[in-house]
Amino acid sequence: VQLQASGGGLVQAGGSLSLSCAVSGRTFSNYAMAWFRQAPVKEREFVAAIRYSGHRYYGDFAEGRFTISKDNAGSTIRLQMMSLKPDDTAVYYCAAGRPILSQIRSGPGYDYWGQGTQVTVSS
Repeated sequence: VQLQASGGGLVQAGGSLSLSCAVSGRTFSNYAMAWFRQAPVKEREFVAAIRYSGHRYYGDFAEGRFTISKDNAGSTIRLQMMSLKPDDTAVYYCAAGRPILSQIRSGPGYDYWGQGTQVTVSS
């Protein structure tokens, strides 16, 4: 099972970027899919998640700026990011798992992780 994140890059503050995570080896149609990020010298941070039901969850900083989506087969998830800020600079990781609701925003709730894609927002 592999999760392959892509779409990162360098963007100016206020710009937009779209990340993708391709799943291979199995489908995650009944899994929750999520994005986390980690900036240098900071702890991993929850960005967004989407459950198999389609319910979406966002970190406070992502609400209103980021949108998570997935295809029906659960083979690709996307994270559309708008109004980017320098504080959004981090490595973004996609993840898949079946966390209980109280762990939807927690890393330990996810079993599979991608390798990460770097997002850099310049001021």
